[in-house]
Amino acid sequence: MNIADIEVTVADFTHTHYAQRITDEMEASAKARGTGIAKRSPEYIAQKMLEGKAVIALTRTGAWVGFCYIEEWSHGKFVANSGLIVNPDYRKSGVAKEIKKCIFNLSREKYPEAKIFGLTTGLAVMKINSELGYEPVTYSELTNDETFWAGCKSCVNYEILMSKERKNCMCTAMLFDPKDHFEPAETTEYFAKKSKVYERLQRWKESRFLKPFLKKEK
Repeated sequence: MNIADIEVTVADFTHTHYAQRITDEMEASAKARGTGIAKRSPEYIAQKMLEGKAVIALTRTGAWVGFCYIEEWSHGKFVANSGLIVNPDYRKSGVAKEIKKCIFNLSREKYPEAKIFGLTTGLAVMKINSELGYEPVTYSELTNDETFWAGCKSCVNYEILMSKERKNCMCTAMLFDPKDHFEPAETTEYFAKKSKVYERLQRWKESRFLKPFLKKEK
């Protein structure tokens, strides 16, 4: 599928019938990765569409391609672009990057003063975030909103997060601060230099963090 045949737009009431399909794919993807965001209901996803806080990607014929939505924390001081998901039939088409750009711009429009952050284990997502101007940060620089951290309970690595007193986990934290950030070109160059470091860091986390829990299960 040519990326030109896919349209990424702000979701609205006309898209709510895709909510079940989206949540089903979110759950399946999380299980396949072994990590996952908080489980969301179709009603929650539909509400995000009605609020104008989501973007959706569709083909010209109306087939669902991808989705992402906005969540706000700490009374709008922090914003997260959550639930990025792409239909398996359209992965590696470049659409994830277009969705991330669209939801990022929507976040900046709705919350111009907010810090935009994310937690991810995916190098591809880290690269896209870097191109948008995000920087790797420690967990202490993220929101301390208890509701946000409670959302991690559905992740298989939640026990690891709590054992580290929410200071570290399998995910890498990234942040865009509108008042203090590198230009996208700078962070892209930084990521290019550090990508192998990220790969090694991820392998180290898997070895260091997962090993005690695997022993416990045995």
